[in-house]
Amino acid sequence: MADQPFVVNTNTMPWEFIPIPFLNDALPVKTCLQDPDTGMMIWKLRYPAGFRTVEHWHHCAHGMYVLEGHLVTSEGEFGPGSFVWFPEGSVMFHGARSDNDVLMLFITNKPFDIHFTAEEGMPV
Repeated sequence: MADQPFVVNTNTMPWEFIPIPFLNDALPVKTCLQDPDTGMMIWKLRYPAGFRTVEHWHHCAHGMYVLEGHLVTSEGEFGPGSFVWFPEGSVMFHGARSDNDVLMLFITNKPFDIHFTAEEGMPV
């Protein structure tokens, strides 16, 4: 991790786009932190209205802090100010309601990966 404090202004930095092969699309993200030692990362992430992942799991744990809109997950629906945490190996889906985009901070505890249950099965 950085040995000096730093500041990232996500209001002025450009969006990057993360490919989503199963949708033949990409999601907009702004990388706030990527720790080279642990792989931990923080993204500012936007799901467009109606977007939803298919059932999947990760080797990393991850949390989502909702800034705007409503996040829809396998655990329910959550509005601004909500923080949702999924432990490593949790099977889930998440996305946005059909009537609004959702903007969130997406935080992992180690390198991000994704495994789709339809392709790879459940975590062992």
